[in-house]
Amino acid sequence: MLKHLLRILFSAGLLVTGQASHAQTCRVNIGTNAQGTVSYMEVYEYDYVSEKPTFPGGDRNLMTFINATRNYPIDAYRKGIQGRVTCAFIVNTDGSVSHISVLRGVNPSLNKEAIRVLGEMPEWNPGKLNGKPVPVRVIWSVPFRR
Repeated sequence: MLKHLLRILFSAGLLVTGQASHAQTCRVNIGTNAQGTVSYMEVYEYDYVSEKPTFPGGDRNLMTFINATRNYPIDAYRKGIQGRVTCAFIVNTDGSVSHISVLRGVNPSLNKEAIRVLGEMPEWNPGKLNGKPVPVRVIWSVPFRR
């Protein structure tokens, strides 16, 4: 019985061993090459790096940037379509932003605008793991409200 309980706890990740924990990574689809093979990039999850990537000036400046850059698509505005487009993107080791994708969209025109706005962001301060810059996946929402 004890063996069975320990096996369940260990497989569920509730039992910690003496080994050092590693930062959580994920694979991000970065496109298909000429031969049709899908390529992936291994990046770190935002919550698992020792220094998180930051927008110049912090989150408040990021929202100011989004609000100043965002153009509400007129057709969606007229139809009363609103909501938050949740996107994921990579902050690379040099602070550049790449591989923007919509995780939870609202409407095709709003989704496209959210990608455009995030694609125009200036370079971020890169995330670091043990003092070394690493690529980090960030999730952020772009709001559209009438």
